[in-house]
Amino acid sequence: MAALMLRWSCLGKRWVLACIDGGSRHGRGAAIGLTSRRKRGQSSVAQQPLIAVQKSRKGEHEWAAVVGLEIHAQISSNSKLFSGSQVHFAAPPNSLVSFFDASLPGTLPVLNRRCVEAAVMTGLALNCRINKKSLFDRKHYFYADLPAGYQITQQRLPIAVNGSLAYSVSVGKKPSQVSTRTVRIKQIQLEQDSGKSLHDEPRSQTLIDLNRAGVGLLEVVLEPDMSCGEEAASAVRELQLILQALGTSQANMAEGQLRVDANISVHHPGEPLGVRTEVKNLNSARFLAKAIDFEIKRQIHELENGRKILNETRSFDDKLGCTMPMRDKEGKQDYRFMPEPNLPPLLLYDTASLPPGADPQQVINIDWIRERLPELPGKTREKLIQQYGMLPEHSFTLLNEVGLLEFFQNVIKETRAEPKKVTSWVLNIFLGFLKQQNLAVNESPVTPSALAELLNLLDRKAISSSAARQVFEELWQSKGKTPSQIVSEKKLELMQDQEALERVCHTVMEGHPQVGVEGRRKAMHFSAC
Repeated sequence: MAALMLRWSCLGKRWVLACIDGGSRHGRGAAIGLTSRRKRGQSSVAQQPLIAVQKSRKGEHEWAAVVGLEIHAQISSNSKLFSGSQVHFAAPPNSLVSFFDASLPGTLPVLNRRCVEAAVMTGLALNCRINKKSLFDRKHYFYADLPAGYQITQQRLPIAVNGSLAYSVSVGKKPSQVSTRTVRIKQIQLEQDSGKSLHDEPRSQTLIDLNRAGVGLLEVVLEPDMSCGEEAASAVRELQLILQALGTSQANMAEGQLRVDANISVHHPGEPLGVRTEVKNLNSARFLAKAIDFEIKRQIHELENGRKILNETRSFDDKLGCTMPMRDKEGKQDYRFMPEPNLPPLLLYDTASLPPGADPQQVINIDWIRERLPELPGKTREKLIQQYGMLPEHSFTLLNEVGLLEFFQNVIKETRAEPKKVTSWVLNIFLGFLKQQNLAVNESPVTPSALAELLNLLDRKAISSSAARQVFEELWQSKGKTPSQIVSEKKLELMQDQEALERVCHTVMEGHPQVGVEGRRKAMHFSAC
């Protein structure tokens, strides 16, 4: 039997499964069919065919992968979406639960203005059309950590639609070879989070923590314009930077503030789209990429061996590096969407439609929010490249590490060193020390002022490069000392006085006369040659 080898080229958007001996097995008849249009309970991502496909060679089966994402971002707000309960990570279980969060009878939702403004700001930053009228709906399903038995969301008419997100991916072996891609955004909707189930396996019981129940979420639905894990991870990282720049979400994936569901399918180009699977609750860009790439390979392998792809929900096991089945989605769950009776339509205004004499505290002005949008990561990277002659990959690194750009800019303000030298020190030496110690930028023992002073000493040739590295290591070890003090204590200055330097040389030679004689003999020998 021929051995199978998977060959992948994400850039050409093709996945190829080839038989090493040139033989082939074709499983296209099984499990490839046009997926039905979305109904209640199905994912809101609609799959679209890929456009650019290369012609396959003899002995090869070419596959096209289709990837769409649903991203849930926790809104940065002091209180929850529909109640006054505080939002705080790692608070004691069930200590931040209001009557409404616990779904006690007679309690009513009160919409959080901050959450609405965050949704509008995010929509504007992602080039969306903001709906001046949006609606809230109830999505019914039963989980123990969902006390009301339904989630308040925006199924019919979300707050923002039809946007786009530009992101960059590597297109070659060199880090500088990057390409800009764009993924369409179908919609952004406001919804409330559920509680958290804590499974106590030794005691065979599940504990419920409702602190997270009712926390405001932004669900960002990306159209299936991607074809591999690298593209999906790059898009999520860019969205994470945008949310952090806006201040609409801290987007800390380690704390569950940004969670991703990936919808994946494969098909032969020119044929109907394949059956898709959904990989749920991915909380790391790296795991997202691994999960998608594994799932694509798994589906191709299944189809090539004549088996079917099930429409199911799967999870990713990061220790094993593979996806595992969770539940079957063949039997469509009816979420029984219905209008939320306790919330009127959400009305937004622009400057032209703002009612005369309206109280600014009672209305939300889209144009007012648009005027106050901060600089977005893409624009910041462009400025860094133009202003400092920085390589594109260096600009990405400065923005990807939280707090590193601010650190770099503070060093630039206080030093006379060339920007390229500052960039090299910050990205290679400073960031390298942080990685070794597993520290965040704000935990660094070396301040921007200290690094700027060190670079000033190096710039005016007061110390050598090796001495500068020694001073930096000393700064890292001992707080409170300045670079100048360390240089003075360890006598690391470069001697600029020619006469003083000659005196030192004479003193050394006089103290080691035999070494001096041998040195002169060797010099005379080489000169004679």
